[in-house]
Amino acid sequence: MATIIPVTTDAQAQNTVFKELISYAIKAPSGHNTQPWLFRIQPNEIEILPDFGQSLPIVDPMNRELYISLGCAAENLCIAAQEKGYLPQLSVEKKDEKTYSIHIALQSASPQSHPLFASISKRQTNRSVYTCRKISRDTVSIIKNMPVESGVRFYMYIKGEDDYKRLTNYICLGNDVQMSDGAFKKELLDWIRFNSKHAEKTNNGLTNAAMGVPGVPSLIARPIVNSFLKPKTQNKSDLKKIESSSHLVLFTVKENTVEEWISLGRTLERFLLETTRLGICNAYMNQPCEVPELTETIREKLLQTNEHPMLIVRLGYASPMPYSPRKEVEDVLIP
Repeated sequence: MATIIPVTTDAQAQNTVFKELISYAIKAPSGHNTQPWLFRIQPNEIEILPDFGQSLPIVDPMNRELYISLGCAAENLCIAAQEKGYLPQLSVEKKDEKTYSIHIALQSASPQSHPLFASISKRQTNRSVYTCRKISRDTVSIIKNMPVESGVRFYMYIKGEDDYKRLTNYICLGNDVQMSDGAFKKELLDWIRFNSKHAEKTNNGLTNAAMGVPGVPSLIARPIVNSFLKPKTQNKSDLKKIESSSHLVLFTVKENTVEEWISLGRTLERFLLETTRLGICNAYMNQPCEVPELTETIREKLLQTNEHPMLIVRLGYASPMPYSPRKEVEDVLIP
């Protein structure tokens, strides 16, 4: 009997390539590594939607960080699309008061090598203590000249400056608030993966390896980790990390809309990929941006503008850390 060879249609070929693009999109960062995104493949388009089942209602009640994460994923997808021979066109659709989706139309084009493409697979959140090495002025200039989306700005503060010290103080005050909040700590604990088996089971969350701590048996892990979630303990750890860094970076938006949060995500991912390309490590210090009264204090006393503080990132140099897990592409696809 003759062997029947299945015919690969153009739609099947496109579907395969689009899944590859999504595999790059899901390498984006997200709060607590929740991976709060879903993808729908359509003819000549990929739609990115929020997965509210992976939201953080205590630390992110307005889903601001969730939509920033979707913007990061969209930026990765757009960069990968250019490498694979597509011209991406991005638009945002409001579905209801809570739900916005990102549409990325993909038109066939000549492949274009993108300087940040290789960094997509290398980027990671490095939560370790850094080497105290300063980032050079020339390198800072390269970072500052990076293109940003409309309504988004970022400010770089070098260690030793007064504003660096002020921002450090706000981070500590943020820890005082969050680590005294039982609901915050419960939510955080729900997303910590205490050992490798726990991490392999979920393929998300904050793994012990990525945080640089030894694995603990699940049966006893939660009360042990909870005992360390205290303001004084967290501040001691964070101050050591901040002191080892070169810069703190504050991201802001102008109007504080969902559309701007998505634009911030695109800018943030561009920033993270560029610093990765330059051999610079990064980690988040978002605590004061997650506490409304501290956000307003930063706005009035540090920025002295009408901009809205969104995120804080520390930069420096360090050895690579283990990568956080990611779900499979099939797990985030919807019909």
